[in-house]
Amino acid sequence: MINILIVDDHSIVREGLKKIIQLETDMVVAGLAKDASEAIRILSSTDINLVILDIALPGMSGLEAIKDIKKLRPAARIIMLSMYPEERFAIRALKAGASGYLTKETAPEELIHSIRMVNSGHHYVTSYIAEKMVTELQGTAEKAPHERLSSREFEVMCMIGSGKTISEIAGLLNLSTRTVSTYRARILEKMGFKNNAMIMHYMVDNWLVE
Repeated sequence: MINILIVDDHSIVREGLKKIIQLETDMVVAGLAKDASEAIRILSSTDINLVILDIALPGMSGLEAIKDIKKLRPAARIIMLSMYPEERFAIRALKAGASGYLTKETAPEELIHSIRMVNSGHHYVTSYIAEKMVTELQGTAEKAPHERLSSREFEVMCMIGSGKTISEIAGLLNLSTRTVSTYRARILEKMGFKNNAMIMHYMVDNWLVE
C-alpha cells in the first residue's frame, strides 16, 4: 500500500487530490497538510511513502521543505505539484531531491501514473525536462541569469513578472511586505535590473510568463 501525504495550502486542492487517489485500491491518503510545518509534524508520527508537495506554500516554500522532509524520511519519495509551468521550477525541484514534477492542470490518470512510477523508484519528468537536464549535465547549456536566484527569489520574481504587487505577493506567501521587498531588492541586484518593468520584460523575453 502506498501511504501518501498531500501538502497544499488550498483545502479544495487537497480534497480533490484525495478523492482521485482514494479511487485506487493500492493507495491511501494518510495525511493532509496546509503548509510545511504541518507536513513535518505528520511525517514525524505517520508512516509515509510518498509526499505530494505544492511549491507555493505559505511560510517555507515546498522547495525549501524538501530538505527537511528528506532528513526526517530519507526513503520517502516526493512529487512536486505546481501552478507554474515545468520550465520554471522542474529542474530546481529535481535537483533539490524531488522525484517528479506535475502542474496542477495534470489529468487524474497522469497523477496516478506518476505516483506509481515514483513509488517504484523511478523519476517522473516530461521528455522536455529530461532533454534539458541532459543538456545541463553535458555542460553545453549556458546558465540563464535567473538561475543565480534562490528558489524563493525566483518565485517572487515570477509573481512580480505576472503583475502582482508587493502586498499581493506577501499575502499569497504569508510573508511580510518588508520581507518581500527585501527579496525584490535582491532580485534587482542579482539580475542587474533597476525596476519591475525590467523584470517583466525579462520574463517575456525568456518565455517565463504564462
